[in-house]
Amino acid sequence: MSNALTPKEKVCAELDEQLVYEYLSDNPDFFNRYPNLLHTLRLPHQQRGTVSIVERQQESLRQRVVQLEEEITALMSAATNNERIFRFNSQLVLDLFACTQFDDLKHTLSDALKSEFNFSNVRLIAVQDVDTEMMQLWNKRMHSGYYLGRLTQQESKKLFGKEVGSVALSQLTPENGCDKVIFAIASPNGAHFQPEMDTLFLEQLKTIITLKLSSFK
Repeated sequence: MSNALTPKEKVCAELDEQLVYEYLSDNPDFFNRYPNLLHTLRLPHQQRGTVSIVERQQESLRQRVVQLEEEITALMSAATNNERIFRFNSQLVLDLFACTQFDDLKHTLSDALKSEFNFSNVRLIAVQDVDTEMMQLWNKRMHSGYYLGRLTQQESKKLFGKEVGSVALSQLTPENGCDKVIFAIASPNGAHFQPEMDTLFLEQLKTIITLKLSSFK
């Protein structure tokens, strides 16, 4: 004789389970009124065969504690990193505004970013109309004002004089009538700069550098 449930019996079983689920959800104090039931009910367990609901609940709570500890550790790490970047950015602003010449600005910016983030190259490159290659790169890559990702071998050599891993490019347009400028950062890691990355830090640097370039005569 088959023990398989008929379609009608399956529907009834599902309805009964739903009723039990709804009842327990509406009556969270049910097991407080019947505490012995907690120790008689058994649940399947991957390693131990079966466990009581109390044991399962304790295990679930332990797992949740571990998860919360990991989340807190991640938040603390992020907070520490954000504080480091904030302090670096604040000092960089002061150092850049102390620059009186374009070359000083370039060296200060390059030294700071290389030292803090281990970038391989940092450049400020004026884009002149007579420089056809640079204008082609500008028009191809800088549609949104930023480009993050990899470059072709020819583009890398044009910007940095050598092949690089990945880059972050920003376009600057000073208000003093100077040529457009590409702010270019290169990392030896081909996966460091990705198109989906947030550009907030680059935007802050772009604003600072543009203001300073606009002050140069």
